[in-house]
Amino acid sequence: MANSYQIIDEKTWERAIHCAVFRNSVEPAFCVTFEVDITIFKHMVKKEGLSFTLAMVYAVCKCANHIESFRYRFVDGKVALYNKVVNVPMLDDLKEYCELAAKTAEEQKEYFTGPLGNDVFQCSPMPWVTYTHISHTNSGKKDNATPLFDWGKYYEKDGRIMIPISVQAHHSFVDGLHIGQFVEELKRFLNEY
Repeated sequence: MANSYQIIDEKTWERAIHCAVFRNSVEPAFCVTFEVDITIFKHMVKKEGLSFTLAMVYAVCKCANHIESFRYRFVDGKVALYNKVVNVPMLDDLKEYCELAAKTAEEQKEYFTGPLGNDVFQCSPMPWVTYTHISHTNSGKKDNATPLFDWGKYYEKDGRIMIPISVQAHHSFVDGLHIGQFVEELKRFLNEY
């Protein structure tokens, strides 16, 4: 499934100088870890009989798609903005998405089939550890701008169920402000779904 994108004119793009500076950094990506209350969301997922992992993939990808900065990538050396970033069609209904994602996973013949496409979000749950920080492998490719979302083992804190979540993003496109927007979008989704 190819996602559509537009090439950005870097001569008029407001982030051009940021992009140039961070793109040439030794490590152009940065990672932020935070915790989120999933009490309501986890209860709903359990009640619906859904996979918690697939439900989190849905929540994270849906919220990341709402933040334009998370949809920028480098395509053939140029800056591109994807209209939407999806692997499994981003249906409006969480239950339908989880069913389709589970079916897609079951029909998958190989785990790694080659390099990931540019038009993806990487999600990597680690449900065995409640962490306070995580680091990621570095491909050494400075133009690898695919955001990486992780979450760890959830736990109880003051009667609420909390989960650590990490976001790694390319600083050419994503600043702390955008991570903050993502966090607020995700909190809202997890508490209102």
